[in-house]
Amino acid sequence: MNKNQFSLTEDGKKKLEEELNKLVNIEKPKIIEDLSNARSQGDLKENADYDAAKKKFYEIDNRINEIRSILANSEIIINSDNEFINIGSKVIVKADNKKNNDTYLIVSTVEADPLNNKISNESPLGSALIGHKINDIVKVKIKENSYNVKIIDIKK
Repeated sequence: MNKNQFSLTEDGKKKLEEELNKLVNIEKPKIIEDLSNARSQGDLKENADYDAAKKKFYEIDNRINEIRSILANSEIIINSDNEFINIGSKVIVKADNKKNNDTYLIVSTVEADPLNNKISNESPLGSALIGHKINDIVKVKIKENSYNVKIIDIKK
């Protein structure tokens, strides 16, 4: 994979395609209509509605271009290996400093969403887990500190 290529899970690709479809077919036409309505109000120099609609239009257009670029330059990772952790693996781990297990989905940086336990393969924990298997104890380094996690289970 070259440095301009992205790794995506099948689910990540599907979500980007859904977002692109919504932006192109719903959001962009609506904002174009808002721009037209704001333009019809007259003087554009002091027209807050026009400025806001124009800003939103550029944000939507930029996101559309970003998603298209990601999709055009992505490699879909199909994880069929339950033995070793890779992008697309759902991993249950127990940190040495915690009582309970944590479950994470290892994804690419494009799909990372830590609030929903989707961690990047380039994050400290994600990169430490890649290539390991059940019952391995992995050292996770964060700046000057580190902690250990035990891999409890791996799922597709």
